[in-house]
Amino acid sequence: MKKLLQDLDKAFENKVRLGIMSALMVNDFLDFNTLKDLLDVTDGNLASHLKSLEKSDYVQFQKEFLDRKPNTKYSATTNGKEAFRKHINAIEQLLK
Repeated sequence: MKKLLQDLDKAFENKVRLGIMSALMVNDFLDFNTLKDLLDVTDGNLASHLKSLEKSDYVQFQKEFLDRKPNTKYSATTNGKEAFRKHINAIEQLLK
């Protein structure tokens, strides 16, 4: 039981960060506006949660221009995918 609790990652305790990682686990990348619409959050709220995940090296971003407009795409890093799988597995084990 103690091992399972250690596998829970505080970075994913917030529902927005959990939603971001869930979406990025099943997509190669998503842009900022798509994430914002999917999670139904404000720009500032999403930006702060993405920054938190970036600091943990769980999310990376790439900036580009589409029709002269800036577009930022986000993807889960290898570390982020591994940490998220570990977190979800711990939850599943706790529920058994």
